[in-house]
Amino acid sequence: MSRGQLRPTGPPSGPPGDDTGCTVLHVDMDAFYASVELLKHPELRGQPMIVGGGGSRGVVLSATYEARAYGVHSAMPMMRARRLCPQAVVLPPSGAEYARASANVMEVFRSVTPLVEPISLDEAFLDVRGAARRLGGPRQIGEWIRATVEDEQGITCSVGVATTKFVAKLASARCKPDGLLVVPADRVVAFLHPLPVGALWGVGDKTEEVLRKLGLHTVGDIANTPVSTLQRALGPAVGGHLSALSWGRDERSVTPHEPDKSIGAEETFAVDVDDPVVIARELLRLSERTAARLRAAGQVGRTVSIKLRFADFTTITRSRTLSEATDVGRTVYEVALGLYEALGLERARLRLVGVRVEGITDEADQHRQLLLGEKDNGWREAEQAVDKASRRFGAGAVRPATLVQPGTEPPAGTPRTRGKRDR
Repeated sequence: MSRGQLRPTGPPSGPPGDDTGCTVLHVDMDAFYASVELLKHPELRGQPMIVGGGGSRGVVLSATYEARAYGVHSAMPMMRARRLCPQAVVLPPSGAEYARASANVMEVFRSVTPLVEPISLDEAFLDVRGAARRLGGPRQIGEWIRATVEDEQGITCSVGVATTKFVAKLASARCKPDGLLVVPADRVVAFLHPLPVGALWGVGDKTEEVLRKLGLHTVGDIANTPVSTLQRALGPAVGGHLSALSWGRDERSVTPHEPDKSIGAEETFAVDVDDPVVIARELLRLSERTAARLRAAGQVGRTVSIKLRFADFTTITRSRTLSEATDVGRTVYEVALGLYEALGLERARLRLVGVRVEGITDEADQHRQLLLGEKDNGWREAEQAVDKASRRFGAGAVRPATLVQPGTEPPAGTPRTRGKRDR
């Protein structure tokens, strides 16, 4: 299907509805990380599959809908996920590929409108009021986005169309997976009021508990409760906020911004580690992974930081800014190791280590003219060769010798999951 063709309205989409004034779209990729993995492993389509760390402290990053049918969801401990769905195939995360797929999807969004507000790698708000003359009404634009993302990236997304960001986000969640739902301006209240109180933006477990103690179980219950009562129970700001949302009032506009200017990776050890050799080896692994993600995204960064979490959960960070931006794993590692050694921790027991590169810009913006014989040149060319091998033979096909010596592997860990649950 080409960009000019639109997907016919099918069962996943809601009833047509009147999209007049519904210029806010919330686009959410369906089980994004798992969907990207299925592009590499098409033989797993239709089967339960989980993306995440395999260690005892591993967590679920994403899962196919076949695995979700067993109760598996993102941010769940991997051990529990395996108990719920023992037949599921577990794959390790591929951060660089997720970043690449996200960049491609965001490019599709920006081809529609410059008013794109990314929320995470796999979701964004769009204000499409300026695209109507070129692409049609909001619903038609949403269908075009769904068709184009699937055609060009091989993965699906769900689109909520509404007059506000809040309602658009709820709509996309209600039509998953692979659907589109328009909430007409005159149907917002009817759409909201039957929903549980937990659907409101800002209602966490504690707030939900307070609301339930007040006998408030649906959004409609909140809407019909005096604002003063809500403010006494929850505080002036929260009470007023929830009252406004319950009637569909959300004044926030779509605010374009760039994603966070940092790329990194971190590892939680299966058991606490106090061996500096093992920690240094893990810093090397994370530095290589972070640099590979930078190169995949065509970016470089100037500031290298490390994150250390001790056995008592105390966490510290240290950073150093380079004179020149880099995407070379060896350079990142040398700085990260220096930061760690400068702390003089000796036998401190660590639960987690992380490496991050900040101050990121596109590589082209640096006008880098590395000459033969410069410090980074040999390492950069070697790592680019590793990138090619990894793309052909799979991640980890070529690694530093330190990371493949028999008996020297650090305890298995897992990248921490941040942000929203992958849906």
